[in-house]
Amino acid sequence: MVTLGVRRWETLAESVRGVGKKLNQDWFACEGTGSGDDPLLLAVADGHGSAAHARSEIGARFAVDRFLGRAEMFARAARDCHERGRLTRLMTYARDDFPRALVQDWREEALGHWDRHRPAADTGAPEPRQGEKLLLYGTTLIGAVLTPWLFVAWQIGDGDLAVVEHDGTLSRPLAPAEEDLGDETESLCGREAWSAVRMHWAPVFDEARSPRLVVLSTDGLSKSFASADGYRQFVAGLDGRLTTEGSEGVRAVLPEWLRQASQYSGDDTTLAAALRHASTPSEAVRDVPAPMHTERKTET
Repeated sequence: MVTLGVRRWETLAESVRGVGKKLNQDWFACEGTGSGDDPLLLAVADGHGSAAHARSEIGARFAVDRFLGRAEMFARAARDCHERGRLTRLMTYARDDFPRALVQDWREEALGHWDRHRPAADTGAPEPRQGEKLLLYGTTLIGAVLTPWLFVAWQIGDGDLAVVEHDGTLSRPLAPAEEDLGDETESLCGREAWSAVRMHWAPVFDEARSPRLVVLSTDGLSKSFASADGYRQFVAGLDGRLTTEGSEGVRAVLPEWLRQASQYSGDDTTLAAALRHASTPSEAVRDVPAPMHTERKTET
């Protein structure tokens, strides 16, 4: 039996501006406790930041805000979908309809902002096409919903979702089959952006076997390592420190860890994480070192 009002997760999040950058193009949010009455919502977005995406820091904020709105409605629907048949219908919605609705919400927000903040009319430039307007706000997005019986996440573009399961197994369930080349990535400003959204669907039939750590991060973190192994080692170290010390100790040093990562990657770096309360002593991890940058990003 699930008790709906119990607090199940501790969260921490931080964002640092990239070295030499005027603006931090990232945005993030953590809301809720993960109970049935108060689902946990996590999101990080990374505005593209180039001249072609001159309003991308605004686009990133719109992406997170619109995700929270849609995710809250989704979580309410999930509350009454315990039976397998209802879960199947909800999964179909999460895979097909949720991305379309989210992209449409974001586009409306971005185009509305354009209408309210048009460039001066005396520039003589023609009115941009809709796609050109959306390009200005281009951003990636990763978002997750955690309830006592369901864990769902969506991603478009680069960045990472890392999950540490109850037994310590670490995975990146939304990692693409082929990594994006250079600075190219899918984006909410893409022509058919909803078709590029990837989904992770994980019903929780036994609370003791639900993930113990969920980490969302923009690519400023993973790019600071020479390989995916370096990123995995970072998440494993974060898991160990959180499990043994709790969130408060890690929260104090997280900004410095992300600043180190930003120095290596040169990019804005954002992390939002949720640690599940351990239900038994056997779930704790002992003697795990702090996350360290043992590999430096190398140019190819």
